[in-house]
Amino acid sequence: MEITAIEPRRHRLSQLFLDGEAAVKVDTETLLQQGWKPGMEMTDEELHDLLQASDNRRAKEKALYLLEYRSHSKKELTDKISRTASREAAEAAAQRMEELGLINDEAYARELARSLLNRKGYGVRRARQELLQKGIDRELVEEILEEQAPDPREKLREIVERKYQDRLGDEKGYRRTAAALQRLGYGYEDIRAVLREFSQEED
Repeated sequence: MEITAIEPRRHRLSQLFLDGEAAVKVDTETLLQQGWKPGMEMTDEELHDLLQASDNRRAKEKALYLLEYRSHSKKELTDKISRTASREAAEAAAQRMEELGLINDEAYARELARSLLNRKGYGVRRARQELLQKGIDRELVEEILEEQAPDPREKLREIVERKYQDRLGDEKGYRRTAAALQRLGYGYEDIRAVLREFSQEED
């Protein structure tokens, strides 16, 4: 196959024309590094290698771009990269970020758990669900939650006092508050006990 033209496209891509027809879009930097130019002959194997190299480079670029903005778990990073690159390239890029120390699931999980439990006020159940969805190992999740989780009733008292105390004057407000606290991941027994305390204070 002859490369008959190479035309620039958006997002740092180049359109490759083979034997006069638009064939594939590849990463421009990869194309330049490999030295391909119009008029050169390219085999199927060379095209395959070019596409793979292009995919791998774009996956790494995407990984670095995402990590500039915030930390990610390895699974989360892989999932995001695979939206614009192959799964294989995404996994390789995430692995490389881990080797470079740019991602660390344990450090990420500890920081996220701290934010969920303290800043967002999530209960253990909801925090566990969020951490597992990020691909954090279950055993590590349980270890971190055991270390960091505050006493649920103390946290509930703090939340109710800050956000819901003025809603507990009637049955409707009471039920809505209980439902909101359950969505945060607290157990019904703890919620009922704490709301009863506030109701007694009102009385």
